[in-house]
Amino acid sequence: MGRFYITTPIYYANDAPHVGSAYTTVNADALARWHRLAGDDVKFLTGTDEHGQKMADAAAKKGFAPKEWTDQVSERFREAWAVLNISYDDFIRTTEPRHYSTVQKFLSVIYENGYIYKDVYKGLYCVSCEDYYTIEVSENGKCPIHHSPLTEMEEENWFFRLSAFEDRLLEYYVDHPGFVTPETKRNEAHAFIKGGLRDISITRTSISWGVPVPWDERHVFYVWYDALINYLTAIGYGRDDDEVANWWPYSNHLIGKEILRFHCVWWPAMCMAADLEPVHHVHVNGWLLVGGEKLGKTMAAEGAVKVTDIEPIALAREFGVDPLRYYLLRETALGNDGEFSLEGVVARYNTDLANNLGNLVARVTTVVASKCAGVGPASQSESSLRADAEVALNAASEAWEVFAPQRALEVTWDLIGATNAYLELHAPWKMEPGAALNAVMGDALEAIRLVAILVSPAMPSVAEEIWRRIGLTGSPAAAPLSKSATWGQYVGASVVKGDPLFPRIKSDE
Repeated sequence: MGRFYITTPIYYANDAPHVGSAYTTVNADALARWHRLAGDDVKFLTGTDEHGQKMADAAAKKGFAPKEWTDQVSERFREAWAVLNISYDDFIRTTEPRHYSTVQKFLSVIYENGYIYKDVYKGLYCVSCEDYYTIEVSENGKCPIHHSPLTEMEEENWFFRLSAFEDRLLEYYVDHPGFVTPETKRNEAHAFIKGGLRDISITRTSISWGVPVPWDERHVFYVWYDALINYLTAIGYGRDDDEVANWWPYSNHLIGKEILRFHCVWWPAMCMAADLEPVHHVHVNGWLLVGGEKLGKTMAAEGAVKVTDIEPIALAREFGVDPLRYYLLRETALGNDGEFSLEGVVARYNTDLANNLGNLVARVTTVVASKCAGVGPASQSESSLRADAEVALNAASEAWEVFAPQRALEVTWDLIGATNAYLELHAPWKMEPGAALNAVMGDALEAIRLVAILVSPAMPSVAEEIWRRIGLTGSPAAAPLSKSATWGQYVGASVVKGDPLFPRIKSDE
């Protein structure tokens, strides 16, 4: 049994969760569920990022103190993740005392090691990004992401000597080729480091909403340096419940590409400065786009809509939780940009779920009910479906291990397709009761049993329902794969013929 520590970015608690944040969170949840299924000891962390100027501004706009506002918005993330059946082990808020303690301890080590110094910063700042931009990178003085005017700021700050880690980071990338995936994102981070690193500001005096700097009470830590450290807070860094040695060597960050520099350049350098190994692995996913624009972005153009209005709870109510989860995992490879559309959700629902998986379960349970007295025959040790199942099991396992849920589901649907083709070939609905029919139905039921196991990380509730309909007790996710995912374990059980798993959605709906 191994260990697997998976984290999402912590989400800005300045607005409601949207389907873009749900995309990353559902992928992380499915990866966590897979590793539990594989028998690993898993820790899955998500949460909310609650400091910074953007939070203070959002709270003031709503007429709240920052903590009052973030209390409300953070709860909305918890509610959304509960609806989407997110199985996190820890939900962190950066306003928690445990986080203040870890941030101050971690950055004090860097300060004591001589990598933090005081200077004056002057530059262009985007409140929405919580990030600085050079005039060259900006769009004529506007943020390249939000297209809003950048603010020129000048203040006394404490700086982190990022430049001191340029060579060490380049060496680390060479020695750890799998540190950042996909390779295109690794190359992007590597090129950024090769282009030269400048020291970066890590504190503010212009705001008070943040973690206080323990060696200078006039300053608070810049929100990004507070936020990154949440991954260590959750495993007890610097506290009596310290479990860093148990979890950090197995740590995996799942992040959006817009925060690549923070996680793949700044963060490993900070860890090095604190005498800690960098995170084990960072996987960078692309953006979900609507009309070519990033989800969660408010466009500056007059009359533009805010795409955060696409809320995951509303989508789950419209299409069902597991169908939405399936779409987010299957439609786009985790690493590429993808276009989100309601038409796309409907197409996946009707084709993959209703026509393929739902139809397979319905066909088999209907025949067993009518021709086998409602009792599923035992599977056969030898079957033409066995090879298809073993290929799917091996390929899905490999795909989940390399952060490729889309591929894992694709090969699972290959098994569904092979099983439907097997039924078309033998046409059990035309066969008479007897040994030949029993052999066909037993094989189909065994294939469905394995499909339920394979889809359980993506669609846990649907997998449970399929498990129940083919007469099995317990859960498809209960036993480790080494025991459950081998051909020939369906021994016959009372099968339930129920309503369609996925009633088709008509185009006019």
